[in-house]
Amino acid sequence: MAAIITGADSGIGRATAVALARRGHDIGITYSRDEDGAKATAEEVRSHDRQAEVRHLDLAQSADVQRTIDALDDALSGVDVLVNNAGTGTSTPFLDIELADWRDVLAVNLTGAFLAAQAAARHMVGRGRGGRIVNVTSVHEHVPLDGATPYVVAKHGLGGLTKCMALELAEHGITVNSVAPGEIATPMTGQEDEDPREQQRPGVPVGRPGDAREVADLIAYLTSPAAGYTTGGSYVIDGGMLLMAAQANQLAMG
Repeated sequence: MAAIITGADSGIGRATAVALARRGHDIGITYSRDEDGAKATAEEVRSHDRQAEVRHLDLAQSADVQRTIDALDDALSGVDVLVNNAGTGTSTPFLDIELADWRDVLAVNLTGAFLAAQAAARHMVGRGRGGRIVNVTSVHEHVPLDGATPYVVAKHGLGGLTKCMALELAEHGITVNSVAPGEIATPMTGQEDEDPREQQRPGVPVGRPGDAREVADLIAYLTSPAAGYTTGGSYVIDGGMLLMAAQANQLAMG
């Protein structure tokens, strides 16, 4: 069994690579900027006696996506799992968003994920042994975030892509799901070396950020044989953050 994980140089991607290696998968690792991080992930994968292959991939460069997935499929003797984890975002008010920034976020978070999934699915269908695709979205697949319009639009789009892929690929034995994390202690949120269980978040019902390994365990389940009847869903893992909208509504109504 082999899995490709985009953006596996840190955070959720690295945790997922290690979780799947522990479960017997050889791992294809892509990175955009942090080559050292990707190599460190590969070493951890190899410590579990699994093969690790590292490739550079900038998902904004559409022409490179299929070529990279094809190369990893070949190096790993076939891909059974794809985790679309790589992503980017901006913090810009709607009225100030530049077209270049809009295009960049959608290119990485949505178009790049589409191209990677299409390339991987073609290999899965060609081999006829089914497969698993997991798209890492965000709670903002479901609710907006002030100052992050391109990111929110891309994550909503990735949620829709997940459903369309699940519908069309089911006949080939391929399941497709999305995982929608809330605040997770990762480099993207500036918390790379912090223990989330020691941080307080009064606005989250469980009172803390999530651990990347908790998200990785959910992804590992969705890529396992046990999840063979699970497809087209979006699995929120946010410590109850989305539930707070109901409480806010109650307070607003007095």
